Amino acid sequence: MKIVMVGEAANHQATLAAELPLGCDFVSLPREAAHSAAYDSDIAADDVLITLRLTRPAGRMPAFRLLHVPGAGLDGIALDTLPPSATVCNVFEHEIPIAEYVLLAMLESEIRLAEMRQRFVQKSWPDAYLHRVQHGELYGRTLGLIGMGRIARAIAQRAKVFGMRVMATDPHGSAVPGLIDDFVPQNELDRLLGEADFVVIACPLNDATRGMMGAAQLARMKSSAVLINVSRAQIVEESALFTALQRRQIGGAVLDVWYRYPAAADDQVSPADHPFHELPNVVCTPHSCAWTADLAARRYRFIAGNIRRLMAGEPLLNRVRAPSA
Repeated sequence: MKIVMVGEAANHQATLAAELPLGCDFVSLPREAAHSAAYDSDIAADDVLITLRLTRPAGRMPAFRLLHVPGAGLDGIALDTLPPSATVCNVFEHEIPIAEYVLLAMLESEIRLAEMRQRFVQKSWPDAYLHRVQHGELYGRTLGLIGMGRIARAIAQRAKVFGMRVMATDPHGSAVPGLIDDFVPQNELDRLLGEADFVVIACPLNDATRGMMGAAQLARMKSSAVLINVSRAQIVEESALFTALQRRQIGGAVLDVWYRYPAAADDQVSPADHPFHELPNVVCTPHSCAWTADLAARRYRFIAGNIRRLMAGEPLLNRVRAPSA
């Protein structure tokens, strides 16, 4: 079986090969192959294609057997132009580090460990001790989750350990006893926003969610509340968010996802039109909340398992599109 790995995926060939039977052929293609037909001759109808992004004009997509996306998001895949015979699968595993990132962000917002450390100066030890600054607790705080997928559930599990009250909304979700204290219908989103101390965006980007958090929704949040976005930037209207943060209409934000990304190292694109990084109540990170040393190994072990199932004629896991012909 031939396995074609495109762009960043090609960096993980050794990890994948170690999990597969001997005799598999590997082809590495540059990231341009995700969008350019110049490399289509390297892709055949029986191949497994591994890439985070794949676009072609309608009728110009090469044939292949399985497209395995080495991530959860499918917004980089032109699903409507894929060959009918192709199966599409994705992979998760990122919910673990993302949940830990969110808990870290909430803990830092309440405890402010970095500020506490800065105040500890030996020569002013008596003053630092005698005038200690009170900090907050996660215990008893309310977490509002927009989305109820794997990431949101992993966050909720950890938040419950800290004694937080968890609210959630999802058009396709439902109450989860012991995990979600208050499941909120979509038409009651304002109630969740008004009660939550932390609002976490954990839903996928689609036509229904694009721009769903605008000025009106941000105005419903507590003035002390913190917005944490670990999904897609475009779910929150950029100008409305910047204004709400600049005017202190909300307490702060932790942003790991952005409105624009560089296509290459020499692409000097800005992450947003507004300078979020200049605001003192915003923590900006470069879409790295899931980027741990262990993530890729878990993901490619999962992909290898699916390839072995494909070889054995067994049902594939995480199938998001079945062949139609």
